Amino acid sequence: MPHLVILYTPNIEAETDVSALCRTLADSMLEQRDEAGKPVFPTGGTRVLAYPAAHYAVADGQADYAFVYLNLRMASGRSEAVKKKAGDELLAAVRTHFEPVFTQRHIGITLQIDEAPGQVYDGKHSNLHPLFNTP
Repeated sequence: MPHLVILYTPNIEAETDVSALCRTLADSMLEQRDEAGKPVFPTGGTRVLAYPAAHYAVADGQADYAFVYLNLRMASGRSEAVKKKAGDELLAAVRTHFEPVFTQRHIGITLQIDEAPGQVYDGKHSNLHPLFNTP
């Protein structure tokens, strides 16, 4: 642990390098430091895995919408500030990676961080919701 699992609609595969995204996110996780300057995540336990969804439906189906869901599972023991910083930095890396795709298509991106016993971060970046006038 930690494990970052990415589930995405395969309609983005021609527009982005998912393997490069995995490496970028693993590197971001390994760069994280706590208040004492110690690594937040163990190098040997850091995993980033990506899977295209075999079947999916996004929004109303009136266009070729895309979605990327990222879930980071980690053991407890980190401060709220460390978890928030890790989430913010991972989401920033995801946003940077997908910026070229974002200008070409409608895509929803969600990053959640879960820790036993519950969820600790839920960051979203999407241009899908404004299409349907929902928050």
